[in-house]
Amino acid sequence: MQSASILHGTYFCHKTILCPIKNKLFACHQASIVLFPFTYGLYRVITINDIKDATHLYGFKGKMTVLTSLSMLAVALYLLALITNSFFVECLDTFSNKLKLSPSVAGATLMAAGSSMPELAIAMAALFTHGGRHSDVGIGTIVGSAVFNILVITGACAVIKTAYITLAAIVRDILFYLVSIGIMFYTFIDGRVELAESAALLAAYIVYIFVLRAFPGDKPKLQVKADPPDEKQGTLFVPARLNRIMTHIIAPIMGDTRKNYIRVFLISIAAIMFIGKILVDNAVILANAIGIPPVIIGLTILAASTSAPDLFSSMAAVKRGQGDMAVANAVGSNIFDILVGLGLPWLISLLVTKKTAITVKSESLIESVLILVGTVVLLFIFLAKNRKLGRKAGIFLLLIYAGYIAWIIATR
Repeated sequence: MQSASILHGTYFCHKTILCPIKNKLFACHQASIVLFPFTYGLYRVITINDIKDATHLYGFKGKMTVLTSLSMLAVALYLLALITNSFFVECLDTFSNKLKLSPSVAGATLMAAGSSMPELAIAMAALFTHGGRHSDVGIGTIVGSAVFNILVITGACAVIKTAYITLAAIVRDILFYLVSIGIMFYTFIDGRVELAESAALLAAYIVYIFVLRAFPGDKPKLQVKADPPDEKQGTLFVPARLNRIMTHIIAPIMGDTRKNYIRVFLISIAAIMFIGKILVDNAVILANAIGIPPVIIGLTILAASTSAPDLFSSMAAVKRGQGDMAVANAVGSNIFDILVGLGLPWLISLLVTKKTAITVKSESLIESVLILVGTVVLLFIFLAKNRKLGRKAGIFLLLIYAGYIAWIIATR
């Protein structure tokens, strides 16, 4: 039982704590307090430290800590979405045109990097913050984002409008996604990530790019990017007027995304990494304040928030009749997140610190792998049946995600 729930069933009275049960009060000695929660009718012995932790949560200082960390998370996530969509993705588009990349390769590399940069930044910041003690926040964000992409993005798009897909391209991406999960499982299984294993993740992504060129499918696979905030569009539920003001403030620092795209690229990378560190720090603060593991914040709040821009852009694509792009975007982004979002931070960390290996928490590895495989297999079953994703299937996927979040909160 989390300490956050202690005060709901406990009253303080000088040196004696009174626990209400069925309208009766039982006095308990301060050194060994028996807590009787209302909902389960059970009891356990808790220490006075648990009570102190709960008092801290409900005290003024605790409330201010929660409010401050939530506010910092909200502001940082907004700025992350604004910089990524308005500047970083735009300069990557210029890079693509300059290099004359094909749509499939551009989508799998530059556009994937643009849409997945928030997750990569959080994973990088988590690995280099507090000595890597909270690297599971970055891993949790990537796993949670992968589940969000498959269940929520494809589900919401199907609810808006039936998505018709190109089966050959979807089969290609789903098969490689399953291969990516397998490589991740092999890397995690012993609780250590070595230099060769992190390099293997990146090498697998290079192979994926060659597979895209060799087997492009019936239609080119193109990542759907979010349109930059403008006068008619808000970002993450923020009014468009504020988006215009913030864009005009940031634009002189960034420069023109077409003429000064290298400058925009470098400044965007620095800004995104800095914001990623702010997100990790405040996720840890919030988790400690409310008494839950920091990885829960990564699996839920950070995962959903970093994927929100992709959700809105994919929904817009479906309205334009580009349902296959929306589905391809969800699966393709997950491949990038696993192979590059995990592989690159580990590779850089091992090279910088000159360590032989990085220790990772593998206690819930099987659980994460089953969730990732289960969601994509479920999606494939819906798609393979009629080569489309309809409203009923979309609602079902959204309900599965709601159950997934409820399960995470209940079990952790």
